[in-house]
Amino acid sequence: MIRYAKPTTVDEALALLGEDRWRILAGGTDFYPAQGARPFRDNILDINGLAALRDLEETDEHWRIGARTTWTDIVRHPLPAAFDALKATAREVGSVQIQNVASVAGNLCNASPAADGVPALLALDADVELRSAKATRHLPLGAFILGNRRTALQPGEMVTAIRVPNRSVAGTSAFVKLGARRYLVISIAMAAARIVIEDGLVADAAIAVGSCSAVARRLAGVEAALRGQPVTRGLVDAVLSAPIDELSPIADVRGSAEYRRDAAREIVARAVRAAIGPDEGKVAA
Repeated sequence: MIRYAKPTTVDEALALLGEDRWRILAGGTDFYPAQGARPFRDNILDINGLAALRDLEETDEHWRIGARTTWTDIVRHPLPAAFDALKATAREVGSVQIQNVASVAGNLCNASPAADGVPALLALDADVELRSAKATRHLPLGAFILGNRRTALQPGEMVTAIRVPNRSVAGTSAFVKLGARRYLVISIAMAAARIVIEDGLVADAAIAVGSCSAVARRLAGVEAALRGQPVTRGLVDAVLSAPIDELSPIADVRGSAEYRRDAAREIVARAVRAAIGPDEGKVAA
C-alpha cells in the first residue's frame, strides 16, 4: 500500500526517511508534471508542513536558504547585491504562480541541465546541506548535482538548506537567460556573473553557465582572464577570447551545439557588463 505522510517537524520527516523509501513533495511544480496521469507507485513525503525549512537568514558564517524557501521569498527578501543574479533568476522561473510555490531546493534536486537556479548559486560558491536521521553533511553545489536528473542525495537523506558563505557575498552580480521567448521558456543558454571591483580593477570574478552541458559549470578560464583587468572595453574582449573548455553543449530542438557555445560566450559578456553596471568604468557594449 502506498503511504502518504505530512510531518510537522524535521526530525519526524528524517525518521520517516530512515524507515522507508519516499518521494519528497515540496512545491510540486516538477513533481506533478513528471508524475502525469500515471498512478502513484511510491510513498509520498509531503514536507510542506515543515515551517522550519522556510527560512532565509544570515548567520556568522553563511547566508542560509531553507529548503522550502520559494523563488518569491528570494525576490522579496532584502539581500546584498551579490545575490542580484539569484533574484533575477527567481523572476525567470516559470510564471509568478510557479514562483510562489516552487522551492529553490527543489530546483536543485530536479537536476535538470536547464535548472535556472544553479548558475547563480554556483557563482555564490553555494553548498547543499543534506540531513538524515543519523548525520548532517555539506556538499559544494558542483558536487551535489552529478548529471542530468542525478544528484548525490543518498537514501534516508533530504536537502534541508542551501548555504552561501559570507566570503562570497561580495561584489555585484547579474543573470542573463537566452530562450526562444522572453518568459515561460526553457533556457537555450544562461549565465551568472559575480564581479568584485577594487580600485578600478577586477579583484575577483565568478562565472557560471547553464544549459550548455549536462550540469551547469563554473568557467575557470574566463574567471582567470577577468581577474586583474581594468574595467574598460578590454574586459569584454577578455571574456570573448578566454577559453570555455568546461562546456560541452548538445544539439537539440532548441539549438545546435555550435550555437549554444557561441551564445554562451556572448551572454557571459552581457552578464559581466550587467554585473559591473553602467556607472563603473563605462564598459563598452
